[in-house]
Amino acid sequence: MINKKEFTKIRKELETYDKQREVLINEGRALLKLSKCMIYSVHRDNLGETKGLLKQIKAAKFKLDKTAKKTKELSAEPSYSSALQEYAEAFSYYYFVMHKKLPSKKTLGVNSEDYLLGLCDLTGELGRRAVSLATKREFKEVELIKDTVEEIYGEFLKFNLRNSQLRRKSDSIKWNLKKLEEIMYDIQNVK
Repeated sequence: MINKKEFTKIRKELETYDKQREVLINEGRALLKLSKCMIYSVHRDNLGETKGLLKQIKAAKFKLDKTAKKTKELSAEPSYSSALQEYAEAFSYYYFVMHKKLPSKKTLGVNSEDYLLGLCDLTGELGRRAVSLATKREFKEVELIKDTVEEIYGEFLKFNLRNSQLRRKSDSIKWNLKKLEEIMYDIQNVK
């Protein structure tokens, strides 16, 4: 009636997947933590610490990607995507501060959705950096940040985003841009 060997095989498959999933979740947490530390380090302009974190974050991403590629189901795990979004945000923030431009999706090695979600969050970090720079009277840098966020917003407007996480998160770009425009308005009154 029932093929017990088949059920035994399925049980082993599920157990293996659960173990791999736990590894993926732990590796994802490690990448998330490193990404947050890197953002904080860049905010403090601690270049030495940031370079050390950059090596760690790249190694952690490589390890996570390797685990995720074991099965199609693992690469679809939400914890994997969350870690890649945070990585995209952190690496993009570092890259922008160092090179005054955004890295490509290819440079980051993430899919389109994780790249775009990371950019949505990046605009918040750029807004915080602009506030810090404005207090130091580094107005050209603040303007560059505002222009960059404005460009990101312009590109997002061209997408036909349905009611998804990406559409909801992209709304934050508009609010971050508004804050940057207010900072620029205040700067004009200071000059």
